[in-house]
Amino acid sequence: MRFINNTFFFSLLFIIYMYSININNTATTNAVLNKIGTSKKQATTTIFNGPYSKNDFHHFKEALAFKESGGKYSIVNTLGYLGKYQFGKGTLKRFHILDTKDFLQNHALQEKAFIAYCKVNKWILRKDIPRSIGKKINGVYITESGILAAAHLAGAGNVKKFLRSNGAFHFKDAYGTSIENYMHKFRGYDTSIIIKDRLPILG
Repeated sequence: MRFINNTFFFSLLFIIYMYSININNTATTNAVLNKIGTSKKQATTTIFNGPYSKNDFHHFKEALAFKESGGKYSIVNTLGYLGKYQFGKGTLKRFHILDTKDFLQNHALQEKAFIAYCKVNKWILRKDIPRSIGKKINGVYITESGILAAAHLAGAGNVKKFLRSNGAFHFKDAYGTSIENYMHKFRGYDTSIIIKDRLPILG
């Protein structure tokens, strides 16, 4: 009888022990899964770079400006590119902006010039944008905002060559930044607010 009682007692202890292990393993597994789920959620939502993590046009232009100049209106780089968005003098002449000293001090004018340039580039690339969006070229997913950012870097003509050659045409600026780099870095922003316009007016 004592043997049976002892057997029953140790069997009960063993069952309790296994049950506690199962609870701990389940809790640990759930914690790991929760952590993985959180990481996946963060990975899918954290697409953009720098402090501009929303996908509207405002954050697109601010992210691009941050990359170009650190967001500084008065800066002139080593190649003579000007302002927050690093415009060349030739591009500014297109918008009848000749006084570069005034341009560097005029924040509102710089913002208007950037929007106007986006409109022009969108007009130049009006055929290429709809037929390129969603493609993957040289490992980069093509989006409208990526195309407009690349056009700001390399010029719309060079972006057109890149898209129409399916990536066989290569371009890098004087600092080694490529079209692919900007297309990837600035992908996925909503730039639908920009209306294509061949001759935009700085309002």
